[in-house]
Amino acid sequence: MTGDFRPAVKAAHWPVRLGDDVVRIGGPLAKDIRDPDGWAWALVTRLDGTRTVRRIIAELAAEGFGEIVGDVAAEVRADLAVLIEAGFVENAAARPPAALTARELDRYSRGLALWQAMDRTARVSPWEIQEKLKSARVVVVGVGGVGGAAVLDLAQSGVGRLHLADADLVELSNLNRQQLYVERDIGRPKVEAAVERLRAHNTDIAVTGERLRVTGPAVLAELAAGADVLVLAADRPGRIRAWADEACGRTGTAWVHGGYRGPLIGTGTYRPGGACYACACLAQRRREAALPVRTPAPGRPSAPQAAAAYSAGLAGHLVARAVLSLLTGVPELPANHEHVLNLLTLESRVIAGPALPGCPACDSAR
Repeated sequence: MTGDFRPAVKAAHWPVRLGDDVVRIGGPLAKDIRDPDGWAWALVTRLDGTRTVRRIIAELAAEGFGEIVGDVAAEVRADLAVLIEAGFVENAAARPPAALTARELDRYSRGLALWQAMDRTARVSPWEIQEKLKSARVVVVGVGGVGGAAVLDLAQSGVGRLHLADADLVELSNLNRQQLYVERDIGRPKVEAAVERLRAHNTDIAVTGERLRVTGPAVLAELAAGADVLVLAADRPGRIRAWADEACGRTGTAWVHGGYRGPLIGTGTYRPGGACYACACLAQRRREAALPVRTPAPGRPSAPQAAAAYSAGLAGHLVARAVLSLLTGVPELPANHEHVLNLLTLESRVIAGPALPGCPACDSAR
């Protein structure tokens, strides 16, 4: 706590008083502090970013708090250390990182407020999270309904380098759910239209793309190499998620997938060092084996893929949330699991399996 340190409670964590003897701080991450003598309230109401630590000590001493807490200076410094470590207080005098331009500070100011609401990490500057995003590289495989929503979120959030891979052309039947595209894009390569649209949304980031069909894990490993996170938003060929699991196991890359089956929205988040996708699949098969045998009625009619903009978009938004968590640690979400959300009931469940001994795709089993 140097002389230019000006402690400030984050706006999203601003304290309130409950009755006469409790102070609540933390907003959505609230913590209640018992305060029968008024010391906590007197301290936190001075943490507005306009005062140095020395001035805060002088004001509290002048109010006679020395008779309650003894050494006012020692108590202020100790309590401030606790509040800083808990992530409630930052330095209002901290300058934004030099890597961020004035234009970027303006562009991402609303996002900063949300990061502050979710963040409980002690930081020199609240802009550290945005600086991390600017230096990140994310590869997105498949820019249809899920991938398109996810990559738009990532572009608008300021992920510095985005690389897109997709082999398909835009079709009229895509437009009920794939929000990156408009009617004039019909017949164009999706990746070409997507890159154009994302660059129009954010010229402060680098967006590249390639028409590419995934034919095996080697293709995905080449894409994942050098990326912080791989997003898999394609569902063909049928083994593509297993291929991504294998590829990212080779490269040590975190990866996220997302998709839907009618009203069921599914995402998976994996990072090296935990149970892999193959482990989660085996855990699910074991659960299903304990259930009664399912026998579908014969002659099931074929039907087009059941999807709408809100179902594909929600899956994409949840994928983006997982990617941003992996990149920044905020919020700290569980990894190495599958998450399923039922849009009919808004109930969700998590599928996770322990690391399998000897699993060739699982880092923690090596």
